[in-house]
Amino acid sequence: MTLLNLFLIAAGLSMDAFAVSVCKGLALEKSSLGKAVIAGVWFGSFQALMPLVGFLFGSRFKTSITRLDHWITFILLALIGFGMIKDAFSRKEEKLSGTMHFKEMFLLALATSIDALAAGITFAFLQIHILPAVGLIGGTTLLLSTLGIRVGSLFGSRYKSRAELAGGILLIFMGTKILLEHLGIL
Repeated sequence: MTLLNLFLIAAGLSMDAFAVSVCKGLALEKSSLGKAVIAGVWFGSFQALMPLVGFLFGSRFKTSITRLDHWITFILLALIGFGMIKDAFSRKEEKLSGTMHFKEMFLLALATSIDALAAGITFAFLQIHILPAVGLIGGTTLLLSTLGIRVGSLFGSRYKSRAELAGGILLIFMGTKILLEHLGIL
């Protein structure tokens, strides 16, 4: 997998955290760079940790399902992507408080990183060096989440659904590309 492909996956996985950060920025009475960085660290850390956990889990079963690895990768990335697209078109309003309390940030970071866990499982089947991959995913999420707090405090929630839609499309594209490469079509 090329660095560009990995960066596209990192950007796609970061979109949930970016969207939540935008909403969090809206809820903050006074946005500061410190609060933006705190959110970035929370989301970036979980987005880095979860693919590592998924990779370790997937590595245990790699030898028994190698024949199906490209299909598993495609299905997981497509499911994550379609879920993000569905959320983008959902009419349900998310209400977030303007606090940065441990419990709330922990739950938000965990919720936005579940898809990264599934992506980490797929990494076990691909020829990926996991430490640079999780570093890139965590760093991308940290930057986008920090930016999301600032964007939310400045512009509002009108970009939340667009971010989720873009992330979902990107993940479906990457899953399809991986499948087609393994089938010898690309």
